[in-house]
Amino acid sequence: MTLLAIDGPAGAGKTTFAAKLEAELSLNATVHVIHMDDLYNGWDNALSNALSEILDRISTAHLAGREFVIKIFNWHTMAFDSEEKVTPTDYLIIEGVGAAQQIVRETGATTYWLDIEPEIGLQRVLDRDGVHIEAQMRQWQVDQDKHFARDETRENCEFKLTS
Repeated sequence: MTLLAIDGPAGAGKTTFAAKLEAELSLNATVHVIHMDDLYNGWDNALSNALSEILDRISTAHLAGREFVIKIFNWHTMAFDSEEKVTPTDYLIIEGVGAAQQIVRETGATTYWLDIEPEIGLQRVLDRDGVHIEAQMRQWQVDQDKHFARDETRENCEFKLTS
């Protein structure tokens, strides 16, 4: 059981990188990808202690080869309204802002950091998700930077890539 965590600022290409890893690893192994967007509790409570506890539970279960359930956040209703059962796989990839935080690194996960200039990352997100979220994204950039500084995520990731 191998755990891979892909982190970095919004718009850096984490989801694309995770998809490429999944495609490559799936040729010879079982792989599951968890997107942090599914785990966040909305904009304001996303990078919280509750998220760290969820990541701890996911990491521990995966590395023990146990099935687990995650609650999925619906960004339209702004509530957790579904669940996903995750069965043991050879590789579990967690991707998104906060994926490689300390609680995950402590499990021995292989960690990746993807860099991007803030304005380029912002534009990528707005192109993908719509300009109607610009105010939330600008606040998100502040929140993610505080999280990264406090957690020293970039400094502690094993592999650093630039988009």
